[in-house]
Amino acid sequence: MNGGAGEATSTALAPVPLEWKFAQVFGERAAGEEVHEVDIISAIEFDKTGDNLATGDRGGRVVLFERTDNRENGLHRRDLERTGCSVIGHPEFHYKTEFQSHEPESLEIEEKINKIRWCQTVNGALFLLSTNDKTIKLWKVQEKKVKKVCSMNVDPSKTTGNGTLDSGSNSIPSRPCLENGGFNAQTVGCLSNDLQFSSIGVPSLHLPMVTIQETSLLAECQRIYAHEHDYHINSISNNSDGETFISADDLRINLWNLAIINQSFNIVDLKPANMEDLTEVITSAEFHPNHCNMLVYSSSRGSIRLVDLRQSALCDNHSKLFEVKEASGSQPFLTEIIASISDAKFSRDGRHILSRDYMTLKLWDINMDSGPVATFQVHEYLKPKLGVLYENDSIFDKFECCLSGDGLRVATGSYSNLFRVFGCAKGSTEAATLEATKSPMRRQTSTPSKPSRSLGLTRAGKREADNSGADSNGNPLDFTMKLLHMAWHPSENYLAIAALNSLYMYHAR
Repeated sequence: MNGGAGEATSTALAPVPLEWKFAQVFGERAAGEEVHEVDIISAIEFDKTGDNLATGDRGGRVVLFERTDNRENGLHRRDLERTGCSVIGHPEFHYKTEFQSHEPESLEIEEKINKIRWCQTVNGALFLLSTNDKTIKLWKVQEKKVKKVCSMNVDPSKTTGNGTLDSGSNSIPSRPCLENGGFNAQTVGCLSNDLQFSSIGVPSLHLPMVTIQETSLLAECQRIYAHEHDYHINSISNNSDGETFISADDLRINLWNLAIINQSFNIVDLKPANMEDLTEVITSAEFHPNHCNMLVYSSSRGSIRLVDLRQSALCDNHSKLFEVKEASGSQPFLTEIIASISDAKFSRDGRHILSRDYMTLKLWDINMDSGPVATFQVHEYLKPKLGVLYENDSIFDKFECCLSGDGLRVATGSYSNLFRVFGCAKGSTEAATLEATKSPMRRQTSTPSKPSRSLGLTRAGKREADNSGADSNGNPLDFTMKLLHMAWHPSENYLAIAALNSLYMYHAR
């Protein structure tokens, strides 16, 4: 299967195309409302269960959302399905908590959250990693029960066990202790004969009555991993062993142990002896979801490398190389730029790798490095406008991609608040273009020939984007309204999409 939208030879096994519907929105903007730079969402991630969702923004904040529809009448959603009860509706998330993860470290190192990754849950506490350009932090989020003393003085008539003693009660005084634990029998007898209680009894003891007033969520920074990257961190990824993770910048990938903050191991190093010989940079990196010894990293040259940690301590030699050999177009410099891979992710079962370059999505089988098994055109209508995209710096935008938990569909974002969903199962021709609004109307876009690929490096400088250009149907394009970040629920057809400071959620059945 390889073509403009995943060309197939048979439709017998093709699943029915999904009908996407609006589910929720957080932080919806009013018409004409100004969006502050610090509020723009820069990272988004579901945990493995799909019950928790985290977002990070350019202001260094992490916001957590919790699924609330999976318990009805005390039964878990899966219990309802197992007993044959119908579960109507879609996943519903509520705001859980937020905390300030990062602060500005210098004029060059801002607080913006680049990536968030969930760690394993321990004793009901949530753990996650967040990173800005230089510093990675491990956070623990746990419920804390706040107790309050509601009463101190207890009614004497109701506290005969702990409060007053009646005058007629038999009192047993404590034994006066002697050396080595002995006691004087005469002294005890004397005390028991002489100790008398008045008829009014003993004044009430002050017994606190404690009740749980409320529960609150407390976010605590457990560890800080810093000072190991010379360049900006673009990726972090947890290992399936639950003990280690990687962090990647433009030229190096480091391996960390979650318990050790002052030491990491450099496992990939692309830095040449002479920086003038530099031909590519690392753009993303991710561990295999099941095999703790395997990881992939993508580059600005449009290649993906699979490495095996068992082969050597320094994994500069890859096990497999995934790239498309294509001739350069009429503008070789620009085609080099659009070949850069901005994101690469494993499928949930680890069999496939999904990559996103500027123009296309590509699906790779890790057992077949001769070429992608499917290629999906995202916004091919922009190819004639590469010069304009270069001038307004839109050509350097880094779009993320995601796969459904069942591996049957892929999704990514575009401009003018549009996102695209493609079917990648055998025989599927599904290709939907929708707008991130409360009414995600389908848009029609053309899918002409595939874009070309060659060498390229990203440019650091950014200028204010303009809104010139139009799509294939003549609709005006808004290059400022771009959907860069999105995540797919691990087990359901549920998408979370960041549109500036708003978080839109869509479901399909």
